[in-house]
Amino acid sequence: MAGELPFEKPLLELNAKIEELRKFTEEKDIDFTDEIVKLEARAKSLAQEIYGNLTPWQRVQLARHPERPTTLDLINELFTDFIELHGDRLYGDDAAIVAGIAKFNGRPVTVMGHQKGRDTKENIARNFGMPHPEGYRKALRLMQQADKFNRPIICFINTPGAYPGKAAEERGQSEAIARNLREMASFGVPIICIVTGEGGSGGALALGVGNRLLMLENAFYSVISPEGAAALLWKDASQAQRAAETMKITARDLYELGVVDEIIPEPMGGAHRHLAQTAASLRDAIKGHLAELTDMSREELVADRYEKYKSIGRYAALTESI
Repeated sequence: MAGELPFEKPLLELNAKIEELRKFTEEKDIDFTDEIVKLEARAKSLAQEIYGNLTPWQRVQLARHPERPTTLDLINELFTDFIELHGDRLYGDDAAIVAGIAKFNGRPVTVMGHQKGRDTKENIARNFGMPHPEGYRKALRLMQQADKFNRPIICFINTPGAYPGKAAEERGQSEAIARNLREMASFGVPIICIVTGEGGSGGALALGVGNRLLMLENAFYSVISPEGAAALLWKDASQAQRAAETMKITARDLYELGVVDEIIPEPMGGAHRHLAQTAASLRDAIKGHLAELTDMSREELVADRYEKYKSIGRYAALTESI
């Protein structure tokens, strides 16, 4: 598979040896069954050792894997009757965000998310999943429509961050993100946000104010990239691995901190290894949370969302008795 990661090399070499023995068996008619069985058992054990003890930096690498499922991949697996809608009615369309209406288990919903490309050409067209202001305004237009017609909103988050270029700033990048934060807090429909890969800074948060925040097991969610943090802290972006170890950006870290409501398991080796299995886990999670949120009134949904974000970072002050 293309895009194999450095820490996977021992497992890849072992699997290559297994395939070599199988091919040799077929071509030379020599029975290597016992050797293959032993190597397969070793490969299984090695895979469990590697993927069962991933470091934060290794999870960052998996989250950025070029074959990681995109928003469109997940939409095709999870929803039916998807109709993509375009444009922000102010400037233009932004291919870095896809959005539209669809059905989830027969129920109309509004779905959107950041969209990366599969190759260089597509990544350039999608701006590597980094939206301009018109992308966030397109998303907001569809969320306002969903609120009007009482459709749940489902957001998939996978971006290095909002595009920081001059043109984006001239068209009001910060204002567009801030407006999304404010408006998402007030919608009276269920909002489920899912970090599927990279959750980079305000570019991710602009689609992340929901009643429930879920994360795939190997996704990460951070105020800045590990490279950016390393450049600020140590004036050396090559210290990204060190930064990732200290930033508490993994799904497990954020679940323990109360930021994330559920961690969605991935197939061994990452979500890109088995799209259908990843989608099945996502479907179950969305179905469960949507059923819970559907019983709430519009006022209760707003209050629930407010309390969720109000409680993040809450602490109890210690006072000395005098």
